[in-house]
Amino acid sequence: MSKYAVLGNPVSHSKSPLIHSVFAKQTNQEMSYTAIPLEEGDFDGFVKSFFAEGGAGLNVTVPFKENAFAIAASLSPRAQLAKAVNTLFLDDQGNICGDNTDGIGLVTDIKQNNGIDLIGQRLLILGAGGAIRGALAALVYEQVATITVVNRTLAKAETLADEFASMTEIETLSYEALQDTANHGRRFDIIINGTSSSLQGEMPQLDGSLLDSGCCCYDLMYAASDTPFVQWAKQQGAALSIDGLGMLVEQAAEAFALWRGVRPNTAPVIAELRGQA
Repeated sequence: MSKYAVLGNPVSHSKSPLIHSVFAKQTNQEMSYTAIPLEEGDFDGFVKSFFAEGGAGLNVTVPFKENAFAIAASLSPRAQLAKAVNTLFLDDQGNICGDNTDGIGLVTDIKQNNGIDLIGQRLLILGAGGAIRGALAALVYEQVATITVVNRTLAKAETLADEFASMTEIETLSYEALQDTANHGRRFDIIINGTSSSLQGEMPQLDGSLLDSGCCCYDLMYAASDTPFVQWAKQQGAALSIDGLGMLVEQAAEAFALWRGVRPNTAPVIAELRGQA
């Protein structure tokens, strides 16, 4: 039986073992998948031992995605863009390969599960951390009209824009400058929250007038009940207010397809997880 696992700290709350067990049953795959907590400094040794002992693949979550990026001998283009890896596997020569499925998970959830066409859309992205870098690694291929990144530390947003400059132009703003643009009638079609505010029960400083008619608000975080960002979006009358649960399942499906060569049906898994919330 092929062995898979997700590595993180903390990781006991992870829904990935449940998701992949459902995928395995659905596609008749013989595999096991567990959640393994690691301490800082133990990552490289564990990964090398896991694969040396016959392990087939790993998912990687906080705080080890940059460690996974560093240990991979071969990187996919989207992992190179994201500068982070959430999926590890071996090639035919036994080399560790790294990919990042977060961005494509987001794009798939937006387009296929929620019926939103990204072409020509004006995107406002809140935050400039690793989650946003992973999202941008897929969003830059979607022919959106504009991408605006807002971050409390403007220099961090500017660094992110520079890293993606060869792919697309990214506008960067402080929250104060964003408020000024709102006062002057600036509007967006899609607003993506990639800050950690939802985990802290908080909400970034946003003016409801930033939402154009038909605006979709998407929180990369998810919880058992609406996140503060999703609550705010509903209060502002957003056409769609979405959390990141669908993205979680879709990025898992992409990893599963890389490992097993078959793509599972995500809709029943998302429905099952929604039913547990």
